Amino acid sequence: METIIKEKKSSSGTFVGDVLGGTTAMLVALPAAIAFGLIIYAPLGPAFSGKAAIGGIMGTVALGLIASLIGGTKSLVSAPCAPAAAVLAVFATELVSKNSIPADVIPVYITLVSLFAGVVQLIIGKIGGGKVIKYIPYPVVAGYLSGVGVLILTGQLPKLLGLPKEIKIWQGIFMIQDWKWESICVGVATIVVMYLAPKIIKAIPAAIIALFAGVVCYFSASAINPSLLLLDHNPFIIGPISASLSDLYGMFVNQWTLASTLDFHNINLIIAPVFTLAVLLSIDTLKTCVILDALTLSRHNSNKELVGQGIGNIGSALLCGIPGGGTMGPTLVNLTSGGKTKLSGVFVGIAALLVLLLLGKLVAWIPYAALAGILIVVGLRMIDFKSFSLLKHSSTVFDFVVILAVVISAVSMSLITAAGVGIAMAIILFLREQMRTSVIRRKAFGNQKFSKKSRLENERKILEDKGQHTLIVELQGQLFFGTADQLLSEIEPVMGDCKYILMDMRRVLSMDFTAANRMKQILARIKEKNGFLIFTSVPLSLPSGQNVKEYLKYLGLAETANLKFFDELDSAMEWVEDDILLQEKVKTDNRLLSLSEIEFFNGFSEEALKTFASSLEEKTYKKDERIFKTKDEGDEIYFIRNGNVKIVLPLAHGIFHHLVTIPKGGFFGDMSFLDFRKRSADALSLDDSTLYVLSRKKFNEIAAKHPEVAGKFFEKLAFVISNRLRQSDKELKTLQES
Repeated sequence: METIIKEKKSSSGTFVGDVLGGTTAMLVALPAAIAFGLIIYAPLGPAFSGKAAIGGIMGTVALGLIASLIGGTKSLVSAPCAPAAAVLAVFATELVSKNSIPADVIPVYITLVSLFAGVVQLIIGKIGGGKVIKYIPYPVVAGYLSGVGVLILTGQLPKLLGLPKEIKIWQGIFMIQDWKWESICVGVATIVVMYLAPKIIKAIPAAIIALFAGVVCYFSASAINPSLLLLDHNPFIIGPISASLSDLYGMFVNQWTLASTLDFHNINLIIAPVFTLAVLLSIDTLKTCVILDALTLSRHNSNKELVGQGIGNIGSALLCGIPGGGTMGPTLVNLTSGGKTKLSGVFVGIAALLVLLLLGKLVAWIPYAALAGILIVVGLRMIDFKSFSLLKHSSTVFDFVVILAVVISAVSMSLITAAGVGIAMAIILFLREQMRTSVIRRKAFGNQKFSKKSRLENERKILEDKGQHTLIVELQGQLFFGTADQLLSEIEPVMGDCKYILMDMRRVLSMDFTAANRMKQILARIKEKNGFLIFTSVPLSLPSGQNVKEYLKYLGLAETANLKFFDELDSAMEWVEDDILLQEKVKTDNRLLSLSEIEFFNGFSEEALKTFASSLEEKTYKKDERIFKTKDEGDEIYFIRNGNVKIVLPLAHGIFHHLVTIPKGGFFGDMSFLDFRKRSADALSLDDSTLYVLSRKKFNEIAAKHPEVAGKFFEKLAFVISNRLRQSDKELKTLQES
C-alpha cells in the first residue's frame, strides 16, 4: 500500500512539474515565436503583422502538441526558431522582389515550404538519416548559424531604430533624423534587461522579464507621445489580431483557398528553401537533443525525433503556423522548472493555444522594438565569437575560413547560397582531413621484415643482403584522387632500387579510378626492370559494397607475369623470398637430409652425431597431417629431414593464427622439450614430411653418459633461439619506427 501511495505521489509530482515546466517554457517560446513570425512576414508589409503573430503562436501550438508526443525526447520543447525565420524571411524577400506574385499569395508559398520541409524531415527520420545529419562538420554548422545570427541582427536593427520599411539598415544607420526615439528607448531597455535579468532573477526567464520591461517602457513613453496609446494604425506595435476560433477558421480557409491560384511554374522556387530549412531545423533539433542528453543522463532517438519534428512541422503548416524545431532556451527553462517527460512539451502547446484564445487582444500591444530587442540578443548569442580563437593556430585557420565563407555567403547573397557554400566547404574539410592522414600506414624493406617461414642461416644471409630490393607498403584509409598522388610521392624515391613492391590493402576503405591509375603507373615502371607489383589482402567486400579486386581487374590490373595477388601479406612475402633464393641459385631438392646436413648439428663431431643418431626415432607424416596439437603432452624435439611444417595458434571460433613455417633442415617443438609443459600450438605437415624425433628421456640418457655432448646441444639450441629473438627485435623496431 505504501509503495502504491509513493508511486501516486511521484506520478502526481511529475505531472505538476510538467505543467509548470511547460507553462514557463511557453512564456519564453511564445514571444520569440511571434517575433520570428514578424521577421518572416516583414517583407509583405504591416498589413500582415496580425497574420505573422498568429502564425508564430499556431506554430508553437502545433509543434508542442504533435512533435512532443511523436518525437518523445523527454523535456524537449519544440517551437518556431531563428533558423526557420531567417530562411523563410529571405524566401519571402525574394518572392516580393520578383513582383510577379501577389502579396496575399506569398503566405501560401511560405506554408508550402514549411509543409514540404516537414515531409523531408519525416523521410530523413524514416530512412535513418538522423545519424548522418549529426556528422555535418561543426565549422559549417557554426558558420550557418552565425550567418543566421547576423541576418537577424541586420533585420532587427531597423525595427530597433524605428526606421521605415523601405530603408535598409546600411542606409538608415547614417540617417539619424529618421530614427524614432520611442523605438530606441523600448529596444534598448529590452536588451539591457535581457542581459541583466539572469544575473539578478534566476527564477523567471529573462525573455519574459525583458518583454515586460519593454512593454512598461513603451507605455511610459506614451506620457510624452500620447499617440502610442492608439491601437489602430500604430506603427510601433503589432496591432489588432483576430484570435477567436471562428476568425482562425476563416483565416485557414482563406489561405488554402488561395492555394488554388498558385502558378505551378513557380513551384521550382521552393525546392532549395525546402531542403535548406529541413536540414537546418534537423541540425538545430539534434544539437539541442545532444545537450539535453548530457543534462538528463538519457539518450534520445535521432530518427524518431526527426519523424516527430517532421510531422509537427507538417501540422504547423496545415494550421498556417511557423515551422520550428527543438529549441535550446525554452527546453532549458522547461527542464529547470520541473518538466521531466514529453508531456511538458505538450503543455507548451496547450498553454500557447490558451494565450491565443484568451489573451489575444493583449498580444496586439506588444511593441515591435521589444521583440526586436529580444531577437537581437538571440542573434548575438547565435554568432560563434569563439571561432576567432581558431586564428591562433595554423592548423585551424582553414576552419575559421570555412565559418567566415558561410557567414559572408549568408549575409551578402542568401541562406540558400550559404547552404551550397557550406556543402562545398564540408567536402573540402573532408578532403583536407583525408589528405592530412597518410595513406601509407607503414613501409619496410625486405631486410627489415620477413615472412613467417623460418630460413636456414645461409638463406637468411642472402635475404638480408637482397632485402633492400623489396618494399612492403601497408596502405590505409581512402585511396582516391585526393590521396593517390601522395602514395606515388612517398614510394617514388625508392622505386628505382626495388624489384618487388608489395601493397598490403587490408586496411583500405575505398578506391577510385585515380588511385587505380596510379597503381598502373607503378606497375608500368616496375615492369621496365622486370620487377613485380604484388597486391595482398585486397578487400572483396567493403562497407560501401565495393569489391576492390574486381574493380582493379575491370580497370586492367588483372594478374599477369609482373602483377600478382595474394590473400595475405605473409604468403606474398614467402613467395618473394623464395623467388630471391631461386634467383640466387640456392639449391632445393627432395632428398632426405642426413643428421650431419641438418643445420642445427653443424659443428658436432662424428662421435657426437653417432651418439644422437642412435637415440633418434624417424617418423613420417602425410600432407596436412597433424603432428601434435595444443595442450598435448609431449617433450620431443623434431628435426625436419624433408618437407615443411606449419606452426599455428588456435583461436576462438575455429580460427587459426599462422606463427611460423619450418622448412627442411629446421627444427621445432623446443619449448616443451625445454620446460616439460604442454604444447602451446598446433604443428601441421604441409607436405609429405620425414622427421627425426628426439625425446627428452633419450636426451637425458645421452647427457648422463656424454655431458659434453649435451652441453654442446644446449649451447646450439640457445644460439638458435637467440637468433630468432634478435630477428623478432629487428622486426619490432621496424614496426614501431615505420
